[in-house]
Amino acid sequence: MSVRSRLGKARNAFAEQLRAVRSVSTIDASTWNALEEALILSDLGVSTTADVIASVRQEAEARVVDEPDIVLDLVRAELVARLGSIDRSLSRDGDPAVWLFVGVNGVGKTTTVGKLGRMEVDTGTRVVLAAGDTYRAAAADQLVMWGDRVGAPVVRGAEGADPSSVVFDTIEHAAAVDAELVLVDTAGRVHTQGNLMDELSKVRRVAEKGVGTVTETLLVVDATTGQNGLVQARRFMEAADVTGVVLTKLDGSARGGIVIAVQEELGIPVKMVGVGEGPDDLVRFDPAEFVDALFKFETDMET
Repeated sequence: MSVRSRLGKARNAFAEQLRAVRSVSTIDASTWNALEEALILSDLGVSTTADVIASVRQEAEARVVDEPDIVLDLVRAELVARLGSIDRSLSRDGDPAVWLFVGVNGVGKTTTVGKLGRMEVDTGTRVVLAAGDTYRAAAADQLVMWGDRVGAPVVRGAEGADPSSVVFDTIEHAAAVDAELVLVDTAGRVHTQGNLMDELSKVRRVAEKGVGTVTETLLVVDATTGQNGLVQARRFMEAADVTGVVLTKLDGSARGGIVIAVQEELGIPVKMVGVGEGPDDLVRFDPAEFVDALFKFETDMET
């Protein structure tokens, strides 16, 4: 099933918000206001929306364009251009490379580690998983289940053990078995919990004391949280030097604009998106495919 088909909820909400724009024959001041409101309601963010509207309006006036469909095409092109200007690759420049997965409780970190581990193993990468959430035995058990499923060993510690030591041991084990990549699950933590955020900083420092190199710190964000995800991201950036975002549950969100807001306001690329619960429903983020999916309204799909 395509990303387009999985984004029906966001697309339908966006189409409804754009009803006032698509129903007129020519664009006027009130229509521009309606377009601005639609983008804000999709969680694009106030400042980003203002920039997009200003750019599109300038282009439309320069081309003497006032037809709604053409203006929406300009919006689509503007969003793709903004999203397409950043590197979304996942760095493997380590021996082994270490990818940390961080975020608040319940966003799907462990599942994301398992799914991405499967993707990497399927391409021939030698992977080891680290059960860095030592606060919940169930989290380690879940990661072991994923490890068994994808064919990747899992290193875990005793419940309540120092997460940093578990991560260090995992990296040493990975080097010993000539693994290329270590995926580290970490405990969920609220961005306002200073002690746990400090612990996360320690995990990163310790991870680089041995043979491994932390090449990615991926913040896992639930797409349904909307703008609150930006608040989380800012705090995690301070604690863990976030390099990218994995946006989960995008198929269940009516506000797809958060993808653009994350990049525009924080300068962090969305690198992966979760579009379902299946093991293959974690995909690399493609800006053009994403924007096209939002703008492919039901009337367009019927033609």
